[in-house]
Amino acid sequence: MDDERNEPMNSGRPKTTKRWATVILGTAAVLATSVQCGTANDQGGSAQPAGTVPPSSSSAAPSRPSPSPRAEQAPVAGCEAVIAGMSPRQRLAQLVVVGVNAGDPQAAVKLVRDQQVGGIFLGGNETALLKNRALDEVQRAAKVPVSVAIDEEGGRVQRIDALDGDMPSARKMASTLTPSQVRAKAAERGRQMRARGVTVDYAPDADITDQPDRDIVGDRSFGADPEVARKYILAFAQGLRDAGVQPVLKHFPGHGHATGDSHKGLVRTPPLASLRKVDLVPYRDIGEYGEIGVMVGHLDVPDLTGGTPSTLSAPAYRLLRKDYAFDGPVITDDLGAMKAITAQYPLPAAVLKALQAGADQALWSSGGNVGTVLTTLEQALASGDLPAARVDEALRRVLTAKHACG
Repeated sequence: MDDERNEPMNSGRPKTTKRWATVILGTAAVLATSVQCGTANDQGGSAQPAGTVPPSSSSAAPSRPSPSPRAEQAPVAGCEAVIAGMSPRQRLAQLVVVGVNAGDPQAAVKLVRDQQVGGIFLGGNETALLKNRALDEVQRAAKVPVSVAIDEEGGRVQRIDALDGDMPSARKMASTLTPSQVRAKAAERGRQMRARGVTVDYAPDADITDQPDRDIVGDRSFGADPEVARKYILAFAQGLRDAGVQPVLKHFPGHGHATGDSHKGLVRTPPLASLRKVDLVPYRDIGEYGEIGVMVGHLDVPDLTGGTPSTLSAPAYRLLRKDYAFDGPVITDDLGAMKAITAQYPLPAAVLKALQAGADQALWSSGGNVGTVLTTLEQALASGDLPAARVDEALRRVLTAKHACG
């Protein structure tokens, strides 16, 4: 997300063996009765908490583009069984990530219990949901384990610094630490997030820029040299994975050389050929990152999206899927609080367009409107405007990322 540390939000597990066993038994019971079952801030035995990735120490670097391991490891049969037990609305609810007020745990519990959304996002500076195992109650309200996301980049964009201490900005880390030290620091932060119930981190920022520190990307970037920055981006992502938290690279296809601020309006990037040489370098050989997500930004690439924000543009998703061989979950940047979208589309229409274009999860940090959005999606699914195959494709990726299928 393009969300700075002090920007107000209207809006969010380590599980013990006993807790995870409860989730597994609950999922089995749900499947037996043909009711639904099944992802940014997060164990027992060999099972992983839903929404986390298995810890990894691999640092092998393939020399050519390769698909994410997720494509090879997806438990397709298990997902099909879970999906078959869901109603259309339950399937669609898994494809949205809704902002919650981290200072109001009971409101988050009610949202998940009533709407069974696939994920929640904790923005802003409130921390009540991140203390005293408050997120356990949220998980108990979910028939399918819910992903809990924050955007913990370091520097200007932090959510748990008041609880666990400050983390340097990406630029500061790249100038003072080695990639292996950054990996260790990200793993430490990941363990802190996981201990508080966070399962997904909308980080690292993979934008390439030499902007001044306080510009829209600025010191959130690991640097202006794409090859050097990629080493740090990879290290940060691997550190999160080591801790069992899913990293999400952002903002595809690259905000670092774009003009403007998508909080205020549509942002235009250089032509695609230029992006390939610089801004898209972090997405090269994306299988090397392991199990990750990618966030698409509200960016107009003149010779790719033709004036449409990339979050709503099918060619942008095809670029990521085909040219960069990514088969993991793709989430939109914020559809509900950034004028690049809100100036053109009401929220339900934006969510629908994003899913039609190829997003697997639609995010809005402002919260609310869940019923209206899901009704709009149901109607589009029933009419064929939102193809059932597109929904099931997205749903398989979301459930697989949450380890909710097998």
